[in-house]
Amino acid sequence: MTVLPDDGLELAGEFPDVSHEQWQRLVAGVLRKSGKDVEGAAAEEALSTALEDGLRTRPLYTARDAAPEPGFPGFAPFVRGSRPTGNATGGWDVRQRHATAEGGSVLADLENGVTSLWLVVGEGGIPVSSLARALDGVYLDLAPVALDAGADFEPAAEELLRLYEERGVAKEAARGSLGADPLGHEARTGRPYAFASVLGLARRCAEEYPGLRALTVDALPYHEAGGSAAQELGASLATGVAYLRELTEGGLSVEQACAQLEFRYAATADQFLTIAKLRAARRLWARVAEACGAPDAGAQLQHAVTSPVMMSRRDPWVNMLRTTIATLAAGAGGADAVTVLPFDDALGLPDAFARRIARNTSTILIEESHLSRVIDPAGGSWYVERLTDELAHAGWEFFRRIERLGGQAAALRSGELGRILADTWAERSKKLAKRREPITGVSEFPYLAEKPVVRESAPEPRSGGLPRVRRDEAFEELRARSDAHLAATGSRPRVFLAALGPAAAHTARLTFASNLFQAGGIEPVTEGTFEESGAAEACLCSSDALYEEQAEPVAAQLKAAGAAHVFLAGRPAEHAGVDSYVFAGCDAVAVLSAALDRMGVS
Repeated sequence: MTVLPDDGLELAGEFPDVSHEQWQRLVAGVLRKSGKDVEGAAAEEALSTALEDGLRTRPLYTARDAAPEPGFPGFAPFVRGSRPTGNATGGWDVRQRHATAEGGSVLADLENGVTSLWLVVGEGGIPVSSLARALDGVYLDLAPVALDAGADFEPAAEELLRLYEERGVAKEAARGSLGADPLGHEARTGRPYAFASVLGLARRCAEEYPGLRALTVDALPYHEAGGSAAQELGASLATGVAYLRELTEGGLSVEQACAQLEFRYAATADQFLTIAKLRAARRLWARVAEACGAPDAGAQLQHAVTSPVMMSRRDPWVNMLRTTIATLAAGAGGADAVTVLPFDDALGLPDAFARRIARNTSTILIEESHLSRVIDPAGGSWYVERLTDELAHAGWEFFRRIERLGGQAAALRSGELGRILADTWAERSKKLAKRREPITGVSEFPYLAEKPVVRESAPEPRSGGLPRVRRDEAFEELRARSDAHLAATGSRPRVFLAALGPAAAHTARLTFASNLFQAGGIEPVTEGTFEESGAAEACLCSSDALYEEQAEPVAAQLKAAGAAHVFLAGRPAEHAGVDSYVFAGCDAVAVLSAALDRMGVS
């Protein structure tokens, strides 16, 4: 709240209040200058941004957009945090992922800021028999361990419990997660495994190991299959409810069952959506616990992981920026543990430098930026509170949709969940192809001459179930075709950019066309003549006024010089000799793929 000075001076007191309608009229006036004749609410709508799940971000939020009261940190509905102190006392748990135990990477992480370990064990990771070696030198009473063992859950869990006993770790001092996730494993591989062994270990944790959780509700398979934020939330709720049913039918109380679950979500570079998603997830799980008769047990333990979907393979250094924003969002959103994937994670096994940058991302945000000192720093923002509320409703509706299909297991096995996620990804892929969702270093500002970053191959991840998608996949396929052509012929496919008129007339569209063609691995040539360029196709770049005068004769000259195809950078019009047009919002993937096809680049 704002505290007025002793003399009662209010700086805004001399200014008249402005109504929402007045603001809309001002917006309409500005839009009218740009050619949009809209009034009132339509003017505001023109500045809104469409999100997935039918949500929209509006340009202005005021007190009239207030959402339901979020409560207090540590109290139902836990929107503002699962604990009264949040992460204020020591920051969030810095959890790093390891799929191998070579090179001392586990100890190097723990000695330099990492506070817990996420170990991939069994298929696609560390053999169960090597778990003791992977944890050699690790103080298990100080460093929590979260297992991710898939179908090898039971032997991996038994081996970890054996290590606790062997190394003298008191049962009440053991912390972490045994990581059982039958439905998550089925989503990843298409192969189920029985819940009976999970139930036995859950009982054991509830009775003997108060700091251990037996199960993980992993929403990453649905995020990585192309799901939206609300679909990720709904799938995690459906999975958590399925586990609650199994645990309570097996003899655990609702409170005990809730205490056996840890939830894992993706954190993306859309910081406000990530903040709202984590806050909405806590609210939704609190609602589930309330419906089960245990409202005080609804504090969700959250593990946020920077999104694998957003990681690019070209210009991977930009991934540092993406993961920094995602980590900030995860911390501000109240995640209990945060894993920052190294910037080279999509290329293979991360090297020591990448791991250092990953763990230092959290360290800097906690220790230097003091991000964790404030509990729920985004709370109270009309925008964030409204987005949290809308996302919670959308997530709840998707959860109900899954329940109507018979629950999470039935939705997976029928293929219906996979089809829903695929449809969502297909829509997002259109935005990516049209660069409405730009990818820096890939679809925007690519650098063809960059030196490839090479890493040792990582173990093959579990597969066979839902697909794993990446934002860069369509452009990566185009660049791979160009790379193969370069390796076979010694040069990349080329396009000649014909700049018409002075620099003031052609620079903007020349830059646009250069970026566009490089995104597909096609090298733009701007110097010399078409005959000297070695290109098979050409693109005219200038202003609309100069196109009226010069486009047709220059296109004819280019065709006479041997250009098989002539592009024009600008909105479609009628210019003889011009074969196609490239413009902001065009399907870049289709344009570039067709160009490579014509150039014989397979």
